[in-house]
Amino acid sequence: MVQSAATRRRIGSAILGFACIAIAVATAWSLMAGQSTGSGAIAKAAADITGSTGSVDRAVGPSGLPLPRFVSLKADKINVRRGPSSEHQVAWVFQRKGLPVEITAEFENWRRIRDSDGDEGWVYQSMLSGKRMALVAPWRKQEAVPLYSSPSATSSLVAMVKAGVVAALEDCTGDWCSVNASGYEGWMAQPMIWGAYPGEQLDK
Repeated sequence: MVQSAATRRRIGSAILGFACIAIAVATAWSLMAGQSTGSGAIAKAAADITGSTGSVDRAVGPSGLPLPRFVSLKADKINVRRGPSSEHQVAWVFQRKGLPVEITAEFENWRRIRDSDGDEGWVYQSMLSGKRMALVAPWRKQEAVPLYSSPSATSSLVAMVKAGVVAALEDCTGDWCSVNASGYEGWMAQPMIWGAYPGEQLDK
């Protein structure tokens, strides 16, 4: 069916109108939640409606840092609360320094984090470190994951690292990550760790 120019203009205006409404709703929702709406969040809302991703990969939190993002625990004992204040009940306590967690939201000086099991809660930002760490294949339970001398499965084997071991991330190519795990240094296939996004490149 052939559409007239006027009809096409009306359709285009309607799509633009829906996009503007969606952006307004996203902005209002963020303000009601007590958080500032960054340009990244607005751009993301528009991209969701128009189907255009542009250069936007992740939203930007009030801190100016991307959401979500990986960090690690700074202390041996950290209270995880049900809400973003010391008034909220403690949901559980982390007792493993260096454990990687994912920040999924920000509110003032509090960060909502998610662990490798998918559990979420709030911690004070000073309890988190920007040092990148990783868990070796926590979903594989008692299995072991090969650590190679170079980023290739045909390179020599350095060690077999037990699942659940915490490793320091040195860099990632998008397919492989250089890690220090239990005193062994080498390369591990990136899909075998939790603490780096699929395809993420990290260069220290």
